[in-house]
Amino acid sequence: MTDEKMDDEAFEQLLNDFISSQLQDVEEPNLSQNNKKDDTLNEAMPDEEKPSASTSDDEDFPELAALRPEEKALARAYQNFSDALTLIADDANLPLFDFHVVPHMLCPNYKPSIGQKIAEDTLLGWDLLIKAFPDITDKISPDMNDEKLLDFAEKTSNENLQFAIISYVEILIEMEGCEISYKERKLRKEKRKLEREIYLEHQRRAEKAKAYIDAIQEKQFPINAERLVKNFFKTSNKDPQGAFQVLTENPAVFAPIDFSKIKPRLFGLLKVGPQDGIRMNRLIGNFLKHLKL
Repeated sequence: MTDEKMDDEAFEQLLNDFISSQLQDVEEPNLSQNNKKDDTLNEAMPDEEKPSASTSDDEDFPELAALRPEEKALARAYQNFSDALTLIADDANLPLFDFHVVPHMLCPNYKPSIGQKIAEDTLLGWDLLIKAFPDITDKISPDMNDEKLLDFAEKTSNENLQFAIISYVEILIEMEGCEISYKERKLRKEKRKLEREIYLEHQRRAEKAKAYIDAIQEKQFPINAERLVKNFFKTSNKDPQGAFQVLTENPAVFAPIDFSKIKPRLFGLLKVGPQDGIRMNRLIGNFLKHLKL
């Protein structure tokens, strides 16, 4: 195996190790192999996994067909909650507030800003519930755990109130799932961005290295240009300033002078000796010091 090939493999390994070290805390979600466009499309949730209080399906909201299961479930839970509040406000002759969210706002994906609007509506919804059912304040509150809220819903005789409480719990559960999914998508996006930045930096360095090699070879210096430049760039990863100083003052550190390519002086009367190597080393270093790429 040639030195140049070994250097290429070493650089590629260094690049891969760097990517791994930067992304070691990023956890990829376990996605189905059939989902080729995991950031845009997902199969609809099976019927048995759909929220039990759901009254809306894809036919009612065709724009939600491309959503992930947790986003679709959140849209349905929110719609159920708003439907229940509408019925409660009508029965109690209370004014109904304006809801901030409509299903298509979740397209193409859930975002924290939408989650904030949903949270605001749930608080307004609780204000309405308390006005319509003042006695529930002694029994339940919006910050109560899911189990106690569902236990209350199971025991209440008012179907609309029961529907509202169950839908509220579903909103909390699906919001948590959507937040997790959002963070995973954000991590994947950051990972792809980092990978592209590393790739572009690798390309930039490769182009710069080639420019150095071409310039050295054009001058026909008695030195292996590829070996010189690749060793220089490998060293510059750790110490850019020190590597450049060595390159311009003693380039033979990165690649030995090839005495067989030094032409004898005085028409071949003077044999090539150590002083010729020192002279070439200085010439190459001075050339690289003033090289403008």
